[in-house]
Amino acid sequence: MKMKTKPILWSLLLFLPLFAMAAQTKTYKTIKDPAVMACVNVRDGELKAREVILTDTATTVHFTMVYTAGQPYRFVSESYLIDEDGNRYPLRSAEGIALDAWVQSPESGVTDFTMHFQPMPKRVQMFDFIEGDVRGAFMLLGIHDKKYKMKVPTLQQLYAANPYTLPSDWLKTDTITIRGRIEGYDAGLFGFTSMECFFEDVFEQNSTTLVLEIAPDGSFEKAFQVSCPVQNKFITYDNKVDFYEMPFFARPGETIDITVKKGTNGKYECIYNNGSSRDVQRWLRNADQFYNLTSQFHTFKGSVAEANQMAETLWSNLLCRLQSVSRREQFTPLEMQLALANVQTDFAYAYLDYFMYREFDLMKQEFRDGVYYTEILDSAEWKAIHDEKNYMALHRIGFDNPVLHSADNYHILLNRMQFAMPVRDFTKLYTPDENGEYTINVQNEIRALNNSRTSLRDIMGTDKDNLMVQMCTYKDMLSDFNSWRNNEEAVPMILTDTTMTEAERKKGAENMVTLSKMYPLYLATFTNPYIRGKAEQFYAKKMAQTDLSSPLPDAPMADLIHNLCAKYPGRYLMIDFWGMGCGPCRSAIEHSKNLRAEIAKRDDIKLIFIAGERTTEGSDAYKKYVSEWLSDEETVCVTNADFTRLQELFQFNGIPHYETITPDARRVRDDLRLNGFHNFDQEMKRLKERLE
Repeated sequence: MKMKTKPILWSLLLFLPLFAMAAQTKTYKTIKDPAVMACVNVRDGELKAREVILTDTATTVHFTMVYTAGQPYRFVSESYLIDEDGNRYPLRSAEGIALDAWVQSPESGVTDFTMHFQPMPKRVQMFDFIEGDVRGAFMLLGIHDKKYKMKVPTLQQLYAANPYTLPSDWLKTDTITIRGRIEGYDAGLFGFTSMECFFEDVFEQNSTTLVLEIAPDGSFEKAFQVSCPVQNKFITYDNKVDFYEMPFFARPGETIDITVKKGTNGKYECIYNNGSSRDVQRWLRNADQFYNLTSQFHTFKGSVAEANQMAETLWSNLLCRLQSVSRREQFTPLEMQLALANVQTDFAYAYLDYFMYREFDLMKQEFRDGVYYTEILDSAEWKAIHDEKNYMALHRIGFDNPVLHSADNYHILLNRMQFAMPVRDFTKLYTPDENGEYTINVQNEIRALNNSRTSLRDIMGTDKDNLMVQMCTYKDMLSDFNSWRNNEEAVPMILTDTTMTEAERKKGAENMVTLSKMYPLYLATFTNPYIRGKAEQFYAKKMAQTDLSSPLPDAPMADLIHNLCAKYPGRYLMIDFWGMGCGPCRSAIEHSKNLRAEIAKRDDIKLIFIAGERTTEGSDAYKKYVSEWLSDEETVCVTNADFTRLQELFQFNGIPHYETITPDARRVRDDLRLNGFHNFDQEMKRLKERLE
């Protein structure tokens, strides 16, 4: 009998601890199909939370990863959950996926797995999943029960709770200097000798690239002029260490000192030793995450009505998130002002991006015999994106707040506002003539000036020309200035053209859209004294440009241009800056092949194609493309770092970009340079007439 009962007794004894543990585990809450504010950095798919189980011994999250079949991804063991108070709950174990190892998405593209974290208190209502403190970490932000009623603050409440008096000289022109040192820097170990900043001063005509050269001892210094406070970053792509960017915020006139060194976690971090960057360092660390909450707009394919419904949810999420992060990080009033500016800028920019991409989706275009033919696929939706009343989500944005100028994406928002569909609707801007055609003349340009301002006011829900309306008008003035000046210079030729009657000459001159007619009208719209002053400075600077070309500065990569001039003596150079990752660049190259074959027969001009690659030899894809589309043409491949130095030399960010160099190695003025291949003969003739 004893022999029979002993195994049973031992079994009971072994089972008791497990039974006791199970009995002691208490489930606080189970959240099925939780709501999520944003999925971040899952570029080829989506990370979803299917279920969350909160117990007193663990917080368990059942995930689904939807990822392109065959593509690798990785989850690290340093993953954690973080609640609204900033408390972290580290990952303990995982099932269904290997940690710290690259796994391949299955053929179905779907992987279900489970993670167990340190237990969260039952009071936690909202939390984030962060896949470790690494660049590009997967994130799920704002995980919460759909039944949870968030207390959404209003924009006005957030401003009122964080009062800040804006300095009277917030908008001013002065120099910013970024200096500092990277501790332990070694060029060979770090893999880079420079960093770059894509910089756009919205008061200037062109954007540019700033190159920050790193000295052998790790020190750096860069000075540049700005017209308002700047939030930006110096970045590097080609590196061998876990350091990619150096964010900063500075007001005009400041010198910001930054030390880059390893923190207690072994990762490189920026220590701000003085100035505005030090004052707003908590905001700088968290600024990017608010943009992530608006990312759904960039890919949303629904109708305008559906987009406006989604806008309400995203706006609520943004304000709740900002309130939570600001409380957790203890933002100062200035940090809160900057965060509020970023939130509004990112929301409005993403919202307008939806309308821009929606326009493309509604068009079917075919390129036949050198002409684009367009078919509108849904006339009702096409009408909706051109109707100012459908942009009501923009009415909540404080477009008259000068702090918005300091947001890192303000220049993109300004561009989207300037070219919003209702603002650029040709049928609204101009009045057709008796034949139903829209003619470019001074009367129509004056109508366009007034009508575009009206449309801007309407989509923003304002009855005055706020700062954004004036900035859009200002950017229009910068864009059209060269054309107006060229037309002004053409008037005497029209008045002396003997092939026309006197009445025709007079009418032609009167209809010309000239600088003397348009500039005063634009200037009168700038009621903000800073914008008006900038417009007057721009006019004076442009009118002082009496030289039609200028010498290249003594700067890195200028020797490359001098060497190309020496290689083709007596010729003008037209340089096409392009890249393999630029669709418009390749399209321009491919559609102009026959035109370039004719240009190649000339002995007064040489086409040069310059691209940036990881090495000067170029990738296999680059070599294949060049052999197919640019064979027998002058191609130059430089490193990506040297390409950014060329961008700084010629002051441009976007590609394709064209520059014209005279035979004596001088840069042709922007209003005279050759801009592509399709009007080449006419532009080349005008250039030579002016320069020779």
